[in-house]
Amino acid sequence: MSPRGVAMPDIRERLFAAAERVLAREGPGALTSRAITGEAGCAKGVLHAHFAGLDEFVADLVLDRFAHTARQAEALPGRVGEGTVAGNLRDVALALLDSGGPTIAGLAMTRPAASLRLRRALEAGAPGFASVQESITGYLDAEQRMGRLATGTDTAAVALAVVGTTHHLLMTGWSGAPDPREQVRRLIALLAGAAGAASDDAAAGE
Repeated sequence: MSPRGVAMPDIRERLFAAAERVLAREGPGALTSRAITGEAGCAKGVLHAHFAGLDEFVADLVLDRFAHTARQAEALPGRVGEGTVAGNLRDVALALLDSGGPTIAGLAMTRPAASLRLRRALEAGAPGFASVQESITGYLDAEQRMGRLATGTDTAAVALAVVGTTHHLLMTGWSGAPDPREQVRRLIALLAGAAGAASDDAAAGE
């Protein structure tokens, strides 16, 4: 337990990671300021020293994870011509699905103040689904120019399908629902096949 007055490096990330563990282990009903700080091993007042309250904390957690995924998507151009198109798309889609996970994203939507803060931040340009979609479109355009994607493929529509489906799965994830990761893998395989892109299985057989 960190004593009062002692600075802790990366305290926001420490609290975010603690919240994710509480959610994974005990579910949304157990997520309280006390539970988060206890899991993080810090003083009870630390969360409120960095956030106005639990709603702000939840919204900022989702925004932080979205930003991390957006950075991963921005790195897609560096993978042009490497691996398979399907594999590269799948990696980004799964990263987006894990950007806070269905439980965290769903929690934000059930807390009106957190949801409003999240929406306003995204409208103001915070990295989110739109920026990931743009990165995927740009990546697919580059792969198309290299001939690894069929000429005439509507790359913007493929990117929208990937991001839109992942968004849907994030917002509707609940206990007992089908595994969202398997659904994402199936979607990517379908889109890659329709776009004439090599699949991982095909590449493995080359």
